[in-house]
Amino acid sequence: MNVDDRQLLNEIRRGDAGAWESLIRRYEGRLQAFAEVRLNDRASAQDVVQETFLGFLTSLPNYDERTPLESFLFAIAAHKLTDALRRSGRRPLLPLLIATESGSGHEPAGRDRKASSLARSAERNLVVERVFGDCMRGLIQSWFSRGEFERLKCVELLFVLGWSNKDVATKLGLSEQVVANHKSFVVQKLKSAATAARIRDVDWEQISGDPA
Repeated sequence: MNVDDRQLLNEIRRGDAGAWESLIRRYEGRLQAFAEVRLNDRASAQDVVQETFLGFLTSLPNYDERTPLESFLFAIAAHKLTDALRRSGRRPLLPLLIATESGSGHEPAGRDRKASSLARSAERNLVVERVFGDCMRGLIQSWFSRGEFERLKCVELLFVLGWSNKDVATKLGLSEQVVANHKSFVVQKLKSAATAARIRDVDWEQISGDPA
């Protein structure tokens, strides 16, 4: 954590309302942009940002300062964003791939979830994002170098935007089996990365659409 963030955090812990407002001003715009580009709805994105700050405040007593403040906020925002996408009927597959302790994959918003649980989940999610992010970057670079743009388009629609196999097939003029094959290839690579990093409790059924 940088010096400015550490000082701001210490002031917030002392109950300084001005420091809390400074935190919001510092990160609100970036969190809003992060949520809005994925939800394509400003009002819903604002709700995600508000829930993110509430989640951070709830988890503050258990926050490990070895995790950068910005990364921690964005990890919480990603959880809130996933809930928002699910409520709208979309199934985002990346970057949130870890089931919660209940096994449901759903994180209750705000104070319905214990601070220690939220903190552990957010920090664990950072590890997963690093491992899977490295895996996906390697795949994308490989496909790009070989001109495999069909796979690139499938991955974006499936794993980033949360489209169904059928919708991706229609959009790209492919068969659903071809799309399913592209998805299966990526899932197997992610499984290998998870195994190597000793990451457990990933909701593979949600990702692949098939039993793990």
